[in-house]
Amino acid sequence: MTIRTFTAAVAATFAVSGVAYAQETFEMTSAFGKNLPILGTAGVDFTDKVNAISDEVEFEHFDPGELVPTLEALDAVSNGSVDAAFTTSGYWQGKITAASLFAAVPFGPEAGEFLGWMLYDDGARLFQQMYDDNGYNVHVTPCGLIAPETSGWFKNEITSLDDLKGLNMRFFGLGAEVMQRLGVSTSLLAGGDIFPALERGAIDATEFSMPRIDARLGFYQIAKYNYFPGWHQPATLFELLINKDRWDDLSETAQKQIEIACLANITTNYAEGEQSNYSAMVENVEKHGVTIKSWTPEQLAVFEATWNEVAAELAAEDPFFKEVWDDLTEYRAGYKTWGDTIYMPRPRN
Repeated sequence: MTIRTFTAAVAATFAVSGVAYAQETFEMTSAFGKNLPILGTAGVDFTDKVNAISDEVEFEHFDPGELVPTLEALDAVSNGSVDAAFTTSGYWQGKITAASLFAAVPFGPEAGEFLGWMLYDDGARLFQQMYDDNGYNVHVTPCGLIAPETSGWFKNEITSLDDLKGLNMRFFGLGAEVMQRLGVSTSLLAGGDIFPALERGAIDATEFSMPRIDARLGFYQIAKYNYFPGWHQPATLFELLINKDRWDDLSETAQKQIEIACLANITTNYAEGEQSNYSAMVENVEKHGVTIKSWTPEQLAVFEATWNEVAAELAAEDPFFKEVWDDLTEYRAGYKTWGDTIYMPRPRN
């Protein structure tokens, strides 16, 4: 290296403050392939955002399986074999009882309410505490958000909840606990594994995400009945996990740049979903022969009552689940004063 090249390299490490920091490279695995709209592009968009605003960090995006499988990302980031992961805590439901409370809560808060709890109440503090208390060496930052999902794709019409009994279904997070109580055998599959499982008959039905995302995965080719509303995921929060040692080594400026990029990502992630799903629903019906169905009020009441039973039992079994559940419940009781009065009722045409 010449003196001139060396000098330029050193100069490039200086932050605005005048303190020198070598640029840190982070290999980031994503739970969602970049070919998936909204879910997959969110991880790519985050890397573009943070790389554009920071001279201290550079993130490199990797699809599921390129570094580690989706469901192994938490352990990989914790042990340092992967630097970071763009994912959702609901994938750790089998490891941590409270994990899905920071991802999607059945009959829980929608996007705005969820963000209020996460960013301005106790949500973010409890989110980090969950990983700390369970011995995971990670720093967590909320980094994406989508509105409600569909609640399932079925090969046959569900005329009553008795039709659910005996089905094998891919289902996510705490909603899976509800479906199991109603006689469904559930499994958690990564996105890329769902269509093959439907095709070979290993599962009879699935839920995954929003209509535009599900359309990309081709569920309509096999399961023609798409049910709404997404009672199990009124909003879904995504997380950026960074190995704690790597995070602590960053300057405060670099940490803030990552947090800012994630906040911006929440905005664009949410807006993209709101803008693009209606056209996918229309295409599913008109081009692919999908029948859109809605659960009846009576069926939703059964789902909700079953969820309340599940939540009460989990709170009785797990002290941290109870702490988070009580905190969220208290926040929602206060929010209700605002939420039930401020919004205009939607006209039904």
